[in-house]
Order: sequence, then structure tokens, then C-alpha cells
Amino acid sequence: MLLPLYQVDAFADRPFAGNPAAVCLLAQWLPDGVLHSIAAENNLSETAFLVPAVPGSTSPPTWQIRWFTPTTEVALCGHATLASAFVLFDALGVSSDRIVFQTRQSGPLTVSRDGSKLEMDFPAWPRTERPADPAVSSALGAEPEVLFHGTDWMAVFATRAEVAGLAPDMAGLARLPTRGVICTAPADPDLDGNAHFVSRMFAPASGIPEDPVTGSAHCMLTPYWSRRLERPSLVGRQISPRGGRIGCRMGRDRVYLSGTCALYLTGTIRV
Repeated sequence: MLLPLYQVDAFADRPFAGNPAAVCLLAQWLPDGVLHSIAAENNLSETAFLVPAVPGSTSPPTWQIRWFTPTTEVALCGHATLASAFVLFDALGVSSDRIVFQTRQSGPLTVSRDGSKLEMDFPAWPRTERPADPAVSSALGAEPEVLFHGTDWMAVFATRAEVAGLAPDMAGLARLPTRGVICTAPADPDLDGNAHFVSRMFAPASGIPEDPVTGSAHCMLTPYWSRRLERPSLVGRQISPRGGRIGCRMGRDRVYLSGTCALYLTGTIRV
């Protein structure tokens, strides 16, 4: 079986930046073991698999989507969703300005395009403030000012320098009972331009020691920084070695995350 495969740098305006994702187009779902093997072979933070939701034309076009890291399936992935929409719009020539993705655990997700910019309609994730947790601080090698718990841990630091200087114990992070740990702080205008906050994301339990740019983390980051800074629209900058920027807009109970993509390669895999 021959399957088309695309590799896209998401939240990037050029190749070799942002977060690389693989996008694999299927006519129908393959066995889960095959999907896991393809994602492990790609060895990217996520591989997205797409299957048309309804044969023939629909308005807006609707696809089923699933996301796999090299080790596990995940409930939601931002950068691979952005990359998937980019492939459908730019490589497959979808003429509509909106695409709907049906997911198994995160509800319907809509991606709209405005020129080269794509905007994703994602859930806003709740969070609960927690007391300092020695296990989190020990694994990070630093104690945050404030700690929240939700889908992930979210550790808020006073300065960008603290977040940039983190060198976590990945084995310690992998033992924590969440998908991963988001670390964040106010941006530094001299280093981050128009960004309002910075972040890093560590998810070794999912096979991703540090994720380059994490759309889903901004489902927690956007509500927090929008309220703290009293701004409905912000720019987040993820300060991983590759790095990337995410436009963030707060709705009532949704977040709208935007960015651009760059195509790195197209190919065919044999299964």
C-alpha cells in the first residue's frame, strides 16, 4: 500500500523553524498498530492521520483526524492540526476557507484561513491553582511562582530568563501524573519583539522531551495570560531551540490560535 506523506513546519514562516509534523492521508483507517508504527518511524513529535469524514463533497469540507507521537496517541495536537489544514488547503487545493476536523476526544475543530495565516478554533482548558509541589519543582530544577494543574501542569515563573534556563530532569517529569509540564513567564520586549508571554513545553512521558512549539499548551496559556494581562488578543512565543510564535485570541470558552506553515517535503510511504 502506498500512502502520501507530507512533512510541514508548523508555526513557522520558513523551513527549519517551528514544529515539524507529518501528515498522512488515508482512504480509510488502518489498524492502530500500523498507525503507531508509522508515527514511530517518522520520529517527529506528532504524525497526523486524516480520513475523509464523508465521501464526496461537504460544506465545509470535513475530515477525521488522529494524532500520534512516536510512543502514544494523544487527545489533541495543535501544530499537527495546523499542518493538516495547510496540506489540505495548499497541497490538495481545498477551495473552501474553512475545514472541520472530527476528533475522538476533543470535539469538532475548525480551521479557517485568511491569506497565508490559519486560525484554529480550540477548547479553552480549565486549570486549578495548586500549592507548590516538590516533585514538580525537583523535576524542573526550579520552583515556580505559581503552579496550576489541568490537562498539564503549568508552572508560572517571574522572568523569561528562568524559563529559558530550565534544564529539567526528564525522568522526573515523566513520572508526574499528567501529559507534560508547561513553563511560562512574561516576555522580554528586547528579546521577544511583540510577544506578550513566553513558554516551553516538556512531555517526556509522551516521547517528547521538549516540544518545539505546542499549540495545545496554549489552550491553558491563552486563558491565563488573557486574564492576567487583561487582553483578549495576545502573541505567545515558545522559546525552544527551534522556536515559534502563536497568535492567541480568547473567546467565551474557546481559544483561537493562529500561525503560518512551511512545507518541507512530500513523499510516499510503503506499508
